[in-house]
Amino acid sequence: MSIVQPHIERLHAYSSGIQPPKGNGAIKLNLNENPYPPSTHVLKALHSIDEETLQRYPDALCDELRTALAKLYGVKKEQTLCGNGSSEIISLLFSVFIRAQDRIAIPYPSFSLYHSVAAVHQVECVNVPTQDDFSVNVEWLLESRSNVIVLVNPNAPTGRLLPVSEVERLVKNFPGLVVVDEAYIDFADPHASVIPLIERYANLLVVRTFSKVYSLCGARIGYCFSNEAFIAAMEKGKNLYNVNVISQRLALAALQDQEHMKRTAIAVGHTRDAFSANLQSLGFDVIPSQTNFVLCTPPAHIEDNGARQLYEKLMERNIYVRYFEGSRLSDKLRISIGTDEEMTILYNELHCLLEK
Repeated sequence: MSIVQPHIERLHAYSSGIQPPKGNGAIKLNLNENPYPPSTHVLKALHSIDEETLQRYPDALCDELRTALAKLYGVKKEQTLCGNGSSEIISLLFSVFIRAQDRIAIPYPSFSLYHSVAAVHQVECVNVPTQDDFSVNVEWLLESRSNVIVLVNPNAPTGRLLPVSEVERLVKNFPGLVVVDEAYIDFADPHASVIPLIERYANLLVVRTFSKVYSLCGARIGYCFSNEAFIAAMEKGKNLYNVNVISQRLALAALQDQEHMKRTAIAVGHTRDAFSANLQSLGFDVIPSQTNFVLCTPPAHIEDNGARQLYEKLMERNIYVRYFEGSRLSDKLRISIGTDEEMTILYNELHCLLEK
């Protein structure tokens, strides 16, 4: 008899994509990482960490970091929680707020980690289709007969953004918990975040991360905003010392250099828009993106399963993009935005492959 719970044995481990060997010169455009390094403030903070800092336990509640986040976003410290990446925040949501008999509605396609965590907790996850252009339909979500709605906004892997007015309509008219995951919001149009809405709606929880625009994927720092009662409940359920002292220091330093963050976001946005136009010139259909990646469909003249073939041929050339097997995505590629040089190399390789 297996000690492992039967429903866990039936699951497949979550996969975030292929990691090429470090140092082999690969162009990594498959994990939506920031192509630019963190702020120099972050590097200085890293080099300033001494032996005693490592010897002592970190602040279990991340008070200094939460205070800085609250000041930046105009909320109270008690409305903020930090985690070991947004992935821990997501898992914590299930532990604290979601019961086994609940139904979670999430637009499809979207960030599949929510489905994986739901399966671990034996919670039903309902895929609510997006429209033909992959935009989210609020009415369909409201009609989903669910207890919880998860909205990744801008959405991954589509890059689509639901306007604040539509998100507010969703939160206002839904009686249960609405989780808005804003991992990519800093690459979107200004004033696209719904963090200000937590003051008006007690059923809203906003998830954020330092991984994307702050270039701190490796430090694993996530955070969220909600009403004080929800945050207090999450504090009871979280792991002790869940954010290590190095990550707390690096996140604080990153927040202190907002100009670097803004420059990075603007640079990525310019590269994204230019690369999207280049893809269209090659015959690709490109979904308008508000993120640091684009979702695109190769030209129709390519033989069957053209997206997968391009994915494999690019990998042979040491260029990594993302291919998904799922319905509505199997004819598409998701391409992270790298430096201008990297995107030029990719464009030239695609041009050569399409001419063959």
